[in-house]
Amino acid sequence: MSDLEARLAALAAAGQTISYGQLARDLGWPMARLTAELEQLMEEDAARGLPLRAALCEARFGNGLPACGFFEKAAALGILPDDPAAFVATTRKALRPSP
Repeated sequence: MSDLEARLAALAAAGQTISYGQLARDLGWPMARLTAELEQLMEEDAARGLPLRAALCEARFGNGLPACGFFEKAAALGILPDDPAAFVATTRKALRPSP
């Protein structure tokens, strides 16, 4: 498991989200690397039919939602939610492990 995957798993287990900037700082990565790694995880998750772990990230001014790039990548993967906020809420809930 990569550092990014481990961090996202810990966030999911705690029912928390994180800003892209904070996640990049926590990992000691430039934002470009974080973005590329998150997009790769989205590809892997979509290919496996799993919830998109990148949904745990929040845009600075996104009202708790991921950045536009998240939704653009999701669309490129064939995931086109009618209601982005509901999609993110459902995805985040699905990422949280059952007790």
